[in-house]
Amino acid sequence: MYDFKEKLTGKNILVTGGAGFIGSNLCEELLRLGAHVTCLDNFSTGFRENLSIMADNPNFTLLEGDIRNLEDCKKACENKDFVLHEAALGSVPRSINDPITSNDVNVGGFLNMLVAARDANVKRFVYAASSSTYGDSESLPKIEDKIGKPLSPYAITKFVNELYADVFKRTYDFDTIGLRYFNVFGRKQNPNGAYAAVIPKFVMQLMSHESPVINGGGEYSRDFTYIDNVILMNLLALTSDNPSSLNQVYNTAFGERTTLNDLVNYLKEYLSEFDPKIAEIPVIYGDYRKGDVPHSLASIDKAKSLLNYNPGFSMQSGLKEAVKWYWSNLK
Repeated sequence: MYDFKEKLTGKNILVTGGAGFIGSNLCEELLRLGAHVTCLDNFSTGFRENLSIMADNPNFTLLEGDIRNLEDCKKACENKDFVLHEAALGSVPRSINDPITSNDVNVGGFLNMLVAARDANVKRFVYAASSSTYGDSESLPKIEDKIGKPLSPYAITKFVNELYADVFKRTYDFDTIGLRYFNVFGRKQNPNGAYAAVIPKFVMQLMSHESPVINGGGEYSRDFTYIDNVILMNLLALTSDNPSSLNQVYNTAFGERTTLNDLVNYLKEYLSEFDPKIAEIPVIYGDYRKGDVPHSLASIDKAKSLLNYNPGFSMQSGLKEAVKWYWSNLK
């Protein structure tokens, strides 16, 4: 259906944050498609083991560096056709606890990358935006041009990225595409640490026969999005020949929402195929978390129309794949 290999074979592509969850999956797929891939990472949240499968690939280059350092960004952008900018400090709670570092990485680092990519004459700059940009907007589904006020420092940083990208097109005629990720999950997602994403965290707790802790009453809902849908969106953004698709932001999701209570029930069902005792583990309910948006659901009409996006994995089909990976790799 898609001719990515024809368009990407031999291209020089930089993936910032390439040792992270999404970045490392992108690196793998780009190498499979015949691209020359450079990963820029400082390993503050990424992991070397995420890159181990690529280490001996002659088309893969690892650059250890920090997007807060403009010279690192310039070196990484030399002779690149495209940039996939995934490097960021994620997590709403992390940004609430330390807004300065989140801003330095997510805003200062983003601007460094824009400048470096512009100066290197990169053809297209695709960046990880965030559904947190919708803020306090209560409308559902979320449509790209209707946002509210940000609810966290993290959300502010990701909105500022979109503003900078827009200005770089207007001022320097530099082409970008922003992808507003909605609760991405899947293989290689880190289950550990204070800011672990909810799905791998719940999986680890259930596999250890511990009760997962849900913030609030469990009726908050999210548009959980499997990693392969996100990879598809990045590839479409890189290769689109539609001029109208450039210098836009797109929801990157499946377009359905799942409550946290339903999520835990699905996880218990799928994991109990490996360990029947998991089906009986009770859930613990905690306090609501500051900065959390109650409900999130994406409209993917714009991506379908302008990028020909057709996500291959529903939340449940993706979750089944993710559970198999977690059981094989984290047990």
